[in-house]
Amino acid sequence: MREIEVAFDADRNPSPDELRKEAAKTLGIGLREVADWEVVRRSLDARGKKVLYRYRIRIALKGEAPLEKFTIPEYKDVSGAEPVIVIGAGPAGLFAALTLLQEGYKPVILERGKNVHQRKFDIAKLSREHIVNPDSNYCFGEGGAGTFSDGKLYTRSTKRGDIRKVLYQLVRFGADESILIQAHPHIGSDRLPRIIENIRNCILEHGGEVRFGSKVTDLEYGNGRWKVRCGESCGTSGEARRVILAAGHSARDMYELFARRNWTLEAKGFALGVRAEHPQSLINEIQYRGKYNASLPAAEYSLVTQAGGKGVFSFCMCPGGILIPAATAPGEVVLNGMSNSMRNSRWANAGIVVSVNPQDVPEYARYGPLQLLRFQQYVERKIFLHNGGCLKAPAQRMDDFANNRISSDLPASSYVPGTYPAPLQEILPDFIASRLREAFTEFNKKMRGYYTREALLLGVESRTSSPVRIPRDPVTFEHPQLRGLYPCGEGAGYAGGIVSSALDGINAAMKAAGKM
Repeated sequence: MREIEVAFDADRNPSPDELRKEAAKTLGIGLREVADWEVVRRSLDARGKKVLYRYRIRIALKGEAPLEKFTIPEYKDVSGAEPVIVIGAGPAGLFAALTLLQEGYKPVILERGKNVHQRKFDIAKLSREHIVNPDSNYCFGEGGAGTFSDGKLYTRSTKRGDIRKVLYQLVRFGADESILIQAHPHIGSDRLPRIIENIRNCILEHGGEVRFGSKVTDLEYGNGRWKVRCGESCGTSGEARRVILAAGHSARDMYELFARRNWTLEAKGFALGVRAEHPQSLINEIQYRGKYNASLPAAEYSLVTQAGGKGVFSFCMCPGGILIPAATAPGEVVLNGMSNSMRNSRWANAGIVVSVNPQDVPEYARYGPLQLLRFQQYVERKIFLHNGGCLKAPAQRMDDFANNRISSDLPASSYVPGTYPAPLQEILPDFIASRLREAFTEFNKKMRGYYTREALLLGVESRTSSPVRIPRDPVTFEHPQLRGLYPCGEGAGYAGGIVSSALDGINAAMKAAGKM
């Protein structure tokens, strides 16, 4: 078995035969010598005179062992099996549940929010009427934060496990097969709800349970079993020997519960900044070096630099996307970005954020492990109160921000709740604003034209990752004080994004099943 690379003009869509012939030609062999082959990766390359798609192809020749084909383990009927409670129906929780089906355990998912269909109505109210449902929004509900904020599957790291365990199951439930080979696979918020519904139906059809409107309010352990309570009037909502905790990075009440119980938590660094929104046509011109045409996908970017000894980087870049309100409670303003599958909005947006660690905010040290959570809350509330209390976003042209001027006018924005001119350099903490100003100049050296008056900065991007970690034993995955409790995913501080969260959920389920 060997891997080789072939390239085709980006405006061509080579057939399987063309790919196989080009691979054989590159190896200098005849077609008859190729016993088996597959494309493992396709990436876009705009660096040369032409825009190319590069295909990485794995080949087995005659006389060699055939290529190993990946298969998904079967889902078992677990109707009468031992239950494992899964708290949260985001990527970590859903893939933990699917793994439990494969291992012969009954997943009982407790999700505070609503199913994907009902959740859409609350999201509409959030954008149009500025009404925040604290249990059903862009972060909470079936599918978690990824369902209605893009569906990027960019993680290619193998440190958590084989990413095919995630991608192949997503294809089984309705995702396009192209995600198996794309360098930057993406599903889109218009297609993800159907996939999430299919996952839920699979869990139910095989004997698992999914309970919506089940916000966990307390956890009790005794006699080798966990009792999980949901709401004041619900009583005991579940009991099991094992609980997989996949509550998500915005489940602040879960951190409060741990603090109230004196269970170990840790402050964890996160990042905070703004969303930067450019015309997509400008990003296309920069990234394709003037070679863009309508057959090419909307261009994206990834930027990172050091400013004042801190990392500043782009986060959750959404080509052809829109900005959305991601608040999870009344009285806060939080922005995020999303794209539909076609990525055909006239805007591009990304979080531009600065790394924040406990030593950056010593005045919050009195809050112990909740130090950075309290800082995060402070900034989000300050933004909300700045305009008298609403979800409109304070905004500033990029050049005005860099020169400490309030913008006299603002360009059109995709952010539906609306924008208003504001001095972000005064609203944001000093150590954030100063580093952002420095970073925009550096980013313009890497992407000439990125620093422009046509770019709009909006506050605040603050939910990049959890500011709290729920610790776990590196071998057993159990909380060091709590036998049978398996923290995982973004909310526990061990993942970032759909694929890494899903893999972490898979690993937690395998630990709970005693298989790792």
